[in-house]
Amino acid sequence: MNKLPKKFPEYLIMYKTLTKKILDLKDEKEKLQNSEAEKIQNQIEKYELERIKIVNMFPENFFNDYSSEK
Repeated sequence: MNKLPKKFPEYLIMYKTLTKKILDLKDEKEKLQNSEAEKIQNQIEKYELERIKIVNMFPENFFNDYSSEK
Protein backbone atom coordinates (compact mmCIF):
# COMPACT_ATOMS: atom_id res chain seq x y z
CA MET A 1 0.00 0.00 0.00
CA ASN A 2 1.29 3.43 -0.89
CA LYS A 3 1.97 5.92 1.82
CA LEU A 4 -0.84 8.16 2.94
CA PRO A 5 -0.40 11.94 2.74
CA LYS A 6 0.91 13.62 5.89
CA LYS A 7 -2.37 15.47 6.46
CA PHE A 8 -4.43 12.38 5.80
CA PRO A 9 -7.36 13.18 8.18
CA GLU A 10 -7.78 16.69 6.80
CA TYR A 11 -7.84 15.46 3.21
CA LEU A 12 -10.36 12.78 4.08
CA ILE A 13 -12.64 15.37 5.70
CA MET A 14 -12.18 17.69 2.72
CA TYR A 15 -13.08 14.87 0.33
CA LYS A 16 -16.26 14.07 2.26
CA THR A 17 -17.21 17.76 2.43
CA LEU A 18 -16.67 18.26 -1.30
CA THR A 19 -18.71 15.15 -2.07
CA LYS A 20 -21.62 16.38 0.04
CA LYS A 21 -21.45 19.86 -1.51
CA ILE A 22 -21.47 18.40 -5.03
CA LEU A 23 -24.56 16.30 -4.24
CA ASP A 24 -26.31 19.34 -2.72
CA LEU A 25 -25.49 21.46 -5.77
CA LYS A 26 -26.77 18.79 -8.14
CA ASP A 27 -30.08 18.76 -6.27
CA GLU A 28 -30.25 22.55 -6.35
CA LYS A 29 -29.35 22.65 -10.06
CA GLU A 30 -32.39 20.54 -10.94
CA LYS A 31 -34.70 23.21 -9.49
CA LEU A 32 -33.25 26.28 -11.25
CA GLN A 33 -33.40 28.06 -14.58
CA ASN A 34 -30.75 27.63 -17.28
CA SER A 35 -28.48 30.59 -16.42
CA GLU A 36 -28.40 29.73 -12.72
CA ALA A 37 -27.99 26.04 -13.49
CA GLU A 38 -24.94 26.86 -15.61
CA LYS A 39 -23.32 28.72 -12.71
CA ILE A 40 -23.99 25.79 -10.43
CA GLN A 41 -22.54 23.39 -13.01
CA ASN A 42 -19.35 25.46 -13.04
CA GLN A 43 -19.13 25.18 -9.25
CA ILE A 44 -19.69 21.43 -9.44
CA GLU A 45 -16.87 21.09 -11.97
CA LYS A 46 -14.54 23.13 -9.76
CA TYR A 47 -15.31 20.91 -6.75
CA GLU A 48 -14.84 17.78 -8.85
CA LEU A 49 -11.36 18.95 -9.86
CA GLU A 50 -10.45 19.43 -6.21
CA ARG A 51 -11.75 15.96 -5.38
CA ILE A 52 -9.64 14.48 -8.17
CA LYS A 53 -6.53 16.19 -6.76
CA ILE A 54 -7.25 14.64 -3.36
CA VAL A 55 -7.93 11.19 -4.82
CA ASN A 56 -4.60 11.31 -6.67
CA MET A 57 -2.75 11.81 -3.36
CA PHE A 58 -4.04 8.51 -1.95
CA PRO A 59 -3.51 4.87 -2.87
CA GLU A 60 -5.68 3.47 -5.65
CA ASN A 61 -9.23 2.50 -4.57
CA PHE A 62 -8.85 4.24 -1.20
CA PHE A 63 -12.05 6.23 -1.65
CA ASN A 64 -14.26 3.39 -2.87
CA ASP A 65 -16.08 3.41 0.48
CA TYR A 66 -16.75 7.15 0.11
CA SER A 67 -18.65 7.01 -3.15
CA SER A 68 -20.39 10.16 -4.36
CA GLU A 69 -23.56 8.15 -4.98
CA LYS A 70 -24.39 7.62 -1.31
